[in-house]
Amino acid sequence: MATNQEVLESVKQKAAEWLTDVYDEATKAEVRRLLDQEDTTELVDSFYRDLEFGTGGLRGIMGVGTNRMNIYTVGAATQGLSNYLKKVFSDLPEIKVAIGYDCRNNSRLFSETSAEIFSANGIKVYLFEDLRPTPELSFAIRELGCQSGIILTASHNPKEYNGYKAYWDDGSQIVSPHDENIIDEVLKVKAADIKFKGDKRLITIMGADMDNLFLEKVKTVSISPEVVQRQKDLKIVYTPIHGTGVRLIPAALRAFGFTNIINVPEQDVVSGNFPTVVSPNPEETAALEMAVAKAVEVDADVVLASDPDADRIGVAVKNDKGKFVILNGNQTALVFIYYIISKRKESGKLTGNEFVVKTIVTTELIAKIAEQNKVDFYDVFTGFKYIAEVIRDLEGKKVYIGGGEESFGFMPADFVRDKDAVSSCALMAEIVAWAKDQGKSLYEMLLDIYMEYGFSREKMKYVVRKGKTGAEEIQQMMVNFRANPPKVLGGSKLKIVKDYDVNIAKNLITGEETAIDQKSTSNVLQFFTEDGTKISVRPSGTEPKIKFYFEVAGELTNRADYDTVEAKADEKIDAIMKELDL
Repeated sequence: MATNQEVLESVKQKAAEWLTDVYDEATKAEVRRLLDQEDTTELVDSFYRDLEFGTGGLRGIMGVGTNRMNIYTVGAATQGLSNYLKKVFSDLPEIKVAIGYDCRNNSRLFSETSAEIFSANGIKVYLFEDLRPTPELSFAIRELGCQSGIILTASHNPKEYNGYKAYWDDGSQIVSPHDENIIDEVLKVKAADIKFKGDKRLITIMGADMDNLFLEKVKTVSISPEVVQRQKDLKIVYTPIHGTGVRLIPAALRAFGFTNIINVPEQDVVSGNFPTVVSPNPEETAALEMAVAKAVEVDADVVLASDPDADRIGVAVKNDKGKFVILNGNQTALVFIYYIISKRKESGKLTGNEFVVKTIVTTELIAKIAEQNKVDFYDVFTGFKYIAEVIRDLEGKKVYIGGGEESFGFMPADFVRDKDAVSSCALMAEIVAWAKDQGKSLYEMLLDIYMEYGFSREKMKYVVRKGKTGAEEIQQMMVNFRANPPKVLGGSKLKIVKDYDVNIAKNLITGEETAIDQKSTSNVLQFFTEDGTKISVRPSGTEPKIKFYFEVAGELTNRADYDTVEAKADEKIDAIMKELDL
């Protein structure tokens, strides 16, 4: 293992390369500042490794250096992707890509830089005129017949981050074998190889026309337009949390027929600094505080929120005590799947040829609802690209009716092949209207689902380990779990261990091993106990953290017992966390 001094020397050598004429003056000045500082922490963090173009693209802190998001790391990614597209689609008369970006600082700069590079490589570019939601970029790729696309966003990460997500010709994020092949191409690119000087003739700007096409498709997601008409004045508070949903999500709600959309003016301000929140993540209670306060003020029926690139949806509803509570991502996905299947069944549109998809860390209740209604069900790795992969494999054979994951993402239709908060917000408002039409709140509807299909309580906890040593600690935690899995969790014996790194499920009672049906592998472990508890352990692919997902099963026979059943499940999850030293 390299000593600290060796690492520092290597870092200084790499930094010195950024002082050559290949780099612009502003970049060189910033590198000099880092080299001149007595404290070398920032210098080391900026250069100790190359920002990895992973299977989802790039994501990192903005700044100069090989381990930062800047025009050179973004440029290398775009040049590598260009090189790969020209190899794979060499038989086409024209290769086309679409580019979108969100509200983050430098997103526009990085998108315009990428447009120049693609066009310099002879590739036709469709660039959005201004910030747009990620699902619209996915839609545009398919609509325009593009071979690829990118969006500049770091999703719900803090303001110092930005990211670069790459898509393939079906509008989905890139999967194997293209992901590994693109990584190989990107690794070959040196700064001097990047073609920054573009060809303006190959760049077309997109705007309202694409928005209108997208919104027309979003309208087709509506299942109960007659319910919306009866409840069109439903009070909906919506916040984009300073992001790209500001224009299209209210438009989508209006396209469905809703007339009473109440905004949060301070959070309609588009800003990569996210001035009213610490983190622009609808999973976090603090991010929805202003919207909930507005909902209390106007006595709203529902609070809807989207993250900066409008792919994740946050939902808050009144509980039985009249207090607004945020549904977790599992509950949101559960409500969507329940509604879609129930309405299709009611209208005679369940033919036996439909399917739904969830990720392995998402609630098992979705599988239960699908199975009991004879709807095919698929379990995939975390990430909507795997949901999209199932859709691609079943194209023309089966009908996709919905898919989601616990991290506040849902995709109600396949004209988008990624998380879609635009369609999801509109459909969720329709679900609230459907519940109200039956004299229920969305909260009561959720409890009724638990009574019909079984109760589950989910929590997620993550452990952050920053920097080089942090990544090593996270890997060691996975090694330890594999070598010494727990024998008992929450008072129940461990029954099955699923290791997706080798795609083997082992029954600890019988000793039997079975293969798990997945196309690829992933560094994820799952523990299932005899009483139906599920714990998933997964290092994040985009952040310096390891995530633990807990799901405890139970029974709810009466709405009035929900608080007691939930508290009991929480106690059990807390006890398991303690057993795992979390």
